[in-house]
Parts: sequence; structure tokens; C-alpha cells
Amino acid sequence: MTIERAGAEEASRRLPAAATPAREPARLQSAVFAGGCFWGVQGVFQNVRGVTQAVSGYAGGDGASANYQAVSSGRTRHAEAVRVTYDPRVVSYDTLLRVFFSVALDPTLVDRQGPDHGPQYRSALFPGNAEQGAVARAYIAQLDASGGYGAPVATRIELGAPFYPAEAYHQDFMVLHPGHPYIVANDAAKVRDLKRFFPEFAAPAPALVGHDPA
Repeated sequence: MTIERAGAEEASRRLPAAATPAREPARLQSAVFAGGCFWGVQGVFQNVRGVTQAVSGYAGGDGASANYQAVSSGRTRHAEAVRVTYDPRVVSYDTLLRVFFSVALDPTLVDRQGPDHGPQYRSALFPGNAEQGAVARAYIAQLDASGGYGAPVATRIELGAPFYPAEAYHQDFMVLHPGHPYIVANDAAKVRDLKRFFPEFAAPAPALVGHDPA
């Protein structure tokens, strides 16, 4: 991660609800989201009501190179990503997409977010099943049709990619290090914007990993 201010390109907004809602069984579900540095994406989802766990990690690539040093080279095919486990009786997958696109990233950027550049910082969705994939495609099409961004959504949908939890020191990073220069410059505003634009979805306290994730 490069420590510099991301700038206005990541301005948050309250996007409309999905026209195609997710139909999910009433039990815990999981999905993986990538949108630049995983510290900020994890921090956003940890503060969403109904999320029981958000784990920073690496999506795509293989297990042998799923470590921070290798992934940072940009040559492993991984993306820094977050696996979100959630209760669909409280928050649906389409609502998670709405929050993600509203406050967690600028989805028009290709292979970069804020100060970070490279394919490991790409914007991507890794659906856990066919229903999530269909809802994700429909919401991206909805955002493109609205023209609200002034540019096409560059977020990719990558099916069947494995997820590997990141090293323990990356977990709960925003909560544990709120004064870290990168967090202050690039990520703290994302959680503030979540609470400002979506108070109805904001949790009273973040859902922490708190241990080495499985």
C-alpha cells in the first residue's frame, strides 16, 4: 500500500437499491469482494449490520503464492479481497453490492484504487454461487444504464476463484490501527460515509475476525 491521499476520485454516494434482489436461503452465506487495498474493504463490511465476519485475503491465483510479498508483485493473478459472511435474514447480497459500490471503491478504475496500482488492486466480484453471479451482473448493468458514474463500471465478475485468508497482521487492521497514515488518508472516510449514507445498514460495532481466520 502506498501512503498518500486517494483524492476525489473515490467520492462516495448513496446508490439506488438493486432492481434485481437476491433470493437466498435463510442461513449464513458468503461472498468475496475486491476493491483495492483490503484494509478499507474489510473495514466497510465489518461495519455492516448482518455481517458476521469479514476476512481479508487473496482471491484467484494459487495457494503457494497467496502471501502478501508475492501478491504485491502483481504477478500472481490474485486480487486483494475480502470474504464476507453474512446473514441474509438481516442483509442481502444485493444490499452488500449496493454498499460496496457506494462507499468502498471507485468501480470505474482499472487495476488501481486510490494510490495503489496493479492487477492485485483490481475491482472484482467473486460470487459464491449462480444466484450471486446473476444478481451481480444485473446490478452492474443497472449502474451502467443509469450513467451515474460518467464512465463504464470496470468491476469484473470472476467465477470459481479460490480465496485464501491473508496473514494475521492484516486482519481487523482498520479497527486496530485507526491512526495509521494509510488508514487516515484513504480508508477512514469510507466507514464514515457508510454511516452517513446508509445509517440503516450500519452495525453498532464492527464484526472482528479476532484470530487467524480459517
